[in-house]
Amino acid sequence: MVAKDLESADLVVDEVYGGSRRGNASDDPLPRLLGVDNGAGFRHLGARPNVDTLKMLALKTNFSDVNWPDSLDTERGLFVFYGDNRRPRELHDTPRQGNLILRNLFDETHNTRRSSHFPPIFLFGNTGTFRDVRFLGLAVPGAEGLGIDDDLVAVWRTDGSGIRFQNYKATFSLLDVARIPREWIDDIKRGNALISSYAPAPWSAWVQTRKLRVLKSQPIIDVRTKQAQLPDGAQAGYIKALYSKYKSTPFDFERCAMEIARLFLPDIHHDELTRPWRDGGRDAIGLYRIGKDAGAIDVEFALEAKCYSLRNSVGVKEVSRLISRLRHRQFGIIVTTSYLHDQAYKEIVQDGHPVVVIAASDIAKKLKSKLGNVPAVARWLKLL
Repeated sequence: MVAKDLESADLVVDEVYGGSRRGNASDDPLPRLLGVDNGAGFRHLGARPNVDTLKMLALKTNFSDVNWPDSLDTERGLFVFYGDNRRPRELHDTPRQGNLILRNLFDETHNTRRSSHFPPIFLFGNTGTFRDVRFLGLAVPGAEGLGIDDDLVAVWRTDGSGIRFQNYKATFSLLDVARIPREWIDDIKRGNALISSYAPAPWSAWVQTRKLRVLKSQPIIDVRTKQAQLPDGAQAGYIKALYSKYKSTPFDFERCAMEIARLFLPDIHHDELTRPWRDGGRDAIGLYRIGKDAGAIDVEFALEAKCYSLRNSVGVKEVSRLISRLRHRQFGIIVTTSYLHDQAYKEIVQDGHPVVVIAASDIAKKLKSKLGNVPAVARWLKLL
């Protein structure tokens, strides 16, 4: 989307909107695109921080702050966002009142005597090109299965001098809306968001009933390329921390691999490492629980851990060895600090083998979202 079209453009999910190329704040496309202010985090139209005086909010994230790892789960339609208290001070005492806005949004979401007004929240992510942004969707506070104590929580952090402070961790849902018409944006600016005939039905229904219709995107099962399995430059440090610790004692990586698997599959509730010289193609076995309470069932799995450098792939031999050892109603898990060779990956996907692949890029993203930064990963490894 070129800059000259911003004032008349619709918002389309995953469309990129670019501003000027002057190399300063005027490159920001959001003021022209939506009429919001030019700042960081929450951009607003209307008076902040109260819900009833805000007309519109644009929430922008760069997904690159390792200490505050905002994340988007496109499969479940969830967005996790960290507030704007990034140094020691009172939780709500931030210059742009971002945390006050968060508190008020979530309070109103859970208010049983809800108002008929709620500001639409448009989510954007940086593209890395000048100040261009990608529209990620129409967001509302909360998520399915999360209650008042879970969707907005105050988390603790410690600064470089050892001072502890709190910031918000907020969970939003993306509504099943593919396009935001320009006519609705214009009505929002007039203060007519809900009564507008252009208001998207999932948003109107949520404002009135708090019932969610979430934009969930099922991933296409495909053979991931080498590049897709390897971390980018900013995330390679997470993998280097693992490889440096275990490269000389790869058998010790098996315990770490199991803990990594738990991050992806939290319902693993039993595991047993096998003897390294008699593993028969399995470094660990365990049970994965499906369901809850008395109606739950346990499914067996076998795990293969490969602590390889980023230059070395997990080949057909290793993958075939695991597959051949899987018994009826078992599934496999491969955890590697590297990537699967193209032919090995094809064998899994094309033949429909029940094997979960956790490659280097997956590990790096998960460690970033769960632990924050590389030093935190190093501390975590010491506890294993």
